[in-house]
Amino acid sequence: MALTTSIGVFLSANKKKRMQVFSELYEFNEQLILTLKFSRSSMNTIAAPFKFVSKILNGESVLKGADDTVVKDYVQNLGKTDALSQVDYLSERKQTLKKYKEESYTDYKKYSSLYVKIFFLVGVMAAVLLA
Repeated sequence: MALTTSIGVFLSANKKKRMQVFSELYEFNEQLILTLKFSRSSMNTIAAPFKFVSKILNGESVLKGADDTVVKDYVQNLGKTDALSQVDYLSERKQTLKKYKEESYTDYKKYSSLYVKIFFLVGVMAAVLLA
């Protein structure tokens, strides 16, 4: 039972990571907009409190597939133009990031506990069949 439950936890970890990444990107986007409007700090300074954003800015892939493409498209234009253009770009991307944040949170709530429960039940069924 412990093995099958741990498999469920492992499978739900991807949903949790996706939720955390998009949540951090959204918060980073908000911080970046405020910083560009009112002060001038480097992106690395703003990204320091965020676990995944720092990795993304260093060129690491933290997600796979279409999500990785979305993240790379977002990061691709950061710091390439003047502050006013950056604020416009970040404001446009805000809605997209909010959509992904909410979608990933919904998926996490829906599937993470489902995976754990299903694989726990598979473990119980296997124990009953073996007994």
